[in-house]
Amino acid sequence: MTEPEVILWSRLKGLRAEGFQFRRQAPFRGYYLDFVCFTQCLVIELDGGHHGDDAQAAHDEVRDGVLECEGFRVLRFWNSAVRQNLDSVMYSILMALDETA
Repeated sequence: MTEPEVILWSRLKGLRAEGFQFRRQAPFRGYYLDFVCFTQCLVIELDGGHHGDDAQAAHDEVRDGVLECEGFRVLRFWNSAVRQNLDSVMYSILMALDETA
């Protein structure tokens, strides 16, 4: 796992006490999801700089479309957001969990 993934994973594990269980690197439909809460149909992806490339952005768009067709909501965060503003990232995740609960 990358440093931002380790940081976020440590926080996501803490949400178990609130009834939200996340898995990391979970296989689904030929993809590996960075983090997913299957009961809430919420996928969280962390993106590094290469996700700004046109080809990678197009791939991410297709992937997100597949996941959304399967009923998932996909949240994407830049690695830098996790490093610099983890509280804001967690707030966004908690708001998404509240919307799906």
